[in-house]
Amino acid sequence: AWAPNAAVAAARPAFAVGGSSTALFSAVASYSTNQVGEAATESFRLQFKEDDTVISPWHDIPLMSDNGAYNMVVEIPKMTKAKMEVATKEESNPIAQDIKKGKLRDYHGPIFWNYGCLPQTWEDPNVEHPELKCFGDDDPIDVVEIGSASLPMGSVKEVKPLGVLAMIDDGELDWKVLAVATDDPLASEYNDVDDVPEAVKAGIREWFRWYKTPDDKPINSFGFDEKFLDVAETKKIIEETHEAWKKLRSGETDAGKLWTGK
Repeated sequence: AWAPNAAVAAARPAFAVGGSSTALFSAVASYSTNQVGEAATESFRLQFKEDDTVISPWHDIPLMSDNGAYNMVVEIPKMTKAKMEVATKEESNPIAQDIKKGKLRDYHGPIFWNYGCLPQTWEDPNVEHPELKCFGDDDPIDVVEIGSASLPMGSVKEVKPLGVLAMIDDGELDWKVLAVATDDPLASEYNDVDDVPEAVKAGIREWFRWYKTPDDKPINSFGFDEKFLDVAETKKIIEETHEAWKKLRSGETDAGKLWTGK
C-alpha cells in the first residue's frame, strides 16, 4: 500500500478544456471536448466532438493513427484520484466519474501514471480466455501510460505499447496495457517490456493489486505468473479486443446495455 501526502491526495484532474470547449491535445486536430456540468458532481460529463458533431470516444476515434501509433483516450491524469471513465452505457459515451453505492468514486490515493483506454476495443464478457479461464470485463482495454507529462483528461494521445498485464478483478479479465506516449523522451529508449525498469513494472502491478482493499475488497490477482507479456503478445491481445469490438459494433455480438450508436 502507499501513503500519499495530503497535498497529493487532494489533487484533482486536469481537463482538456478551456472554458467550455477546446481542441484536444490530439493526434487528430479536429477533435474537441465540451464540459457539461461541474467537476466532482454526478452531472459532470466531458463530451467529444469532431468539428461540430458530438462523437463517441469509444466508437468514433480510430484505434490507430496512420503512422501506426495507437490512440489512447485519457480518462485519468497522473497524480489525481477521481475515477473517471468513458461511460459505455450512455449515449455518445462521454467521460464521467464512476459512481458506486450512490457516491462519486475516488481512488484512496493518487494514481501515479496516466490512465485511459484504447478506442475501438472491447473485452468481451461472453468469451472465456482459454488459459486464464475467465471472461472479459465488458469495457474497452485499459492503458497505463508511463511518460513524464501529466496528460489532460479527454486528450487523445498517440502511444507506443510496451507490454500488457493480465489482471483478474473479481473473476473478470481486465488487461492493463503498458505504454508510453510517442512524443515522450522514454519512447526512444523503450521498445519492449524488458526495456522498462523492474521497479516501474512492479509499482504498477502492486498498485493495481491493492487499490481496492481500503473498500474491504480482496486483492486483485494476475495471470501468466504475474509477468507483463511482451510487445508482440500485447499487440495480438489488442487486435483480439479490436475484433471483439467490431462484432459488438456490427451487432453480431449482443450489446446488452452498452451504447454502440447502432
